[in-house]
Amino acid sequence: MSQSNEPARRRTMLLTGASRGIGHATVKRFSAAGWRVISCSRQAFPENCPWEMGAQDHIQVDLEDAKNTREAIEEIRRRLEDGQLDALVNNAGISPKGEGGARLGTLNTELHDWQRVFQVNFFAPMMLARGLLDELKAAKGSVVNVTSIAGSRVHPFAGSAYATSKAALAGLTREMASDFGPLGIRVNSISPGEIDTSILSPGTDKIVEQIPMRRLGTPEEVAKAIYFLCTDQSSYVHGAEIHINGGQHV
Repeated sequence: MSQSNEPARRRTMLLTGASRGIGHATVKRFSAAGWRVISCSRQAFPENCPWEMGAQDHIQVDLEDAKNTREAIEEIRRRLEDGQLDALVNNAGISPKGEGGARLGTLNTELHDWQRVFQVNFFAPMMLARGLLDELKAAKGSVVNVTSIAGSRVHPFAGSAYATSKAALAGLTREMASDFGPLGIRVNSISPGEIDTSILSPGTDKIVEQIPMRRLGTPEEVAKAIYFLCTDQSSYVHGAEIHINGGQHV
């Protein structure tokens, strides 16, 4: 039986919040595996980023702005020449702080901050997944939502708007899994704990003392889990939330 000589189709991943930390590590992980990466962030593409075709495949979008998000979706669809998207990773998230970096709770978070946080952390992932539904369906792709350990417990640093938006995103993951699964699209989430990035708050070392593994996680460890959820290695994992926190949740 003859084998086709056609080259395998290059897989494509779309990632929001690509400019630092977990997002940056995720782009490098997928790029190293030969994927095309379309990145989205509020910033223009940084010149020192190491992945191939980075500048050409970067889209500057303000996910706080629903209109701008809809425009970005149309631009993404135009860039998917074969009409297929293999993975959507909703990583972008914001967490406003008070004066001096203080935690904002339910009593002192202004309404416009609640609305900003939910637009970026909750509504934008839903808009992107629905807006790119045909492309995900065509590729039998995967969606990975990045939630947080703060979505299931009161956290000493993460604010109330951030925490509740991540709890809502975990709920959205379940709902999407139910709706998207029959279309051949897998939907899962990862829930990072204390990860060693530039946004760590002072005092994190006190939390580390209570983590069973007694250390912070690395962005690369999170990126590997995201990659797992976007490949055939996880072909029957659907509607799951994977905790990446060194046992902090136990």
